Amino acid sequence: MGSEPRQQLSSDHQAVHEVLKQLQTALANKDVQTGCRKLDLLWARLAVHIRAEHLHLFPTVMTHLTEWSDNSEDAIKARSIVDALYDDHNFFMRVLAQALATLRELPDRIDSPADEAALARILESVRAVATRLARHNEIEESEVYVWATTMLTDSEQARLAAEINGELDTRPSRFSLSAWTNE
Repeated sequence: MGSEPRQQLSSDHQAVHEVLKQLQTALANKDVQTGCRKLDLLWARLAVHIRAEHLHLFPTVMTHLTEWSDNSEDAIKARSIVDALYDDHNFFMRVLAQALATLRELPDRIDSPADEAALARILESVRAVATRLARHNEIEESEVYVWATTMLTDSEQARLAAEINGELDTRPSRFSLSAWTNE
């Protein structure tokens, strides 16, 4: 076993990244309908992933880190890292929600300069999310996910994996299973 939560969340990063790439392609091709579907899916997939981290991973890791480390500086550094990750999560959700609201107001066919400009701003926002998300995921995978692997016993990791899996498998009813898992 050894790193089940780490593998689950890293795999989910990849799934989110694939949807993000599909979204960027749709927006670059001025495909508003596909862009709306992909952006809605990205927002939902990321929200579920964030929920798993907020409810299960971060509290578990922070509790164990405080108990595990004799050095309070380590705990302070970890808290700082987790706080930055929370800030990133808030940024992602806010920017994607704003982009989705704007995209939904656009016509299916982009043919005016105002619509072109709005679509360009949406694509710029999505690219900003993509850039920040790549850095964010590196930090999670090289820091927080490693902490869970090193600090938790196999049984604790199994429990955490089950909790994370429960969150990752929860999808809004508007998404079919195939849309959720194969996009």
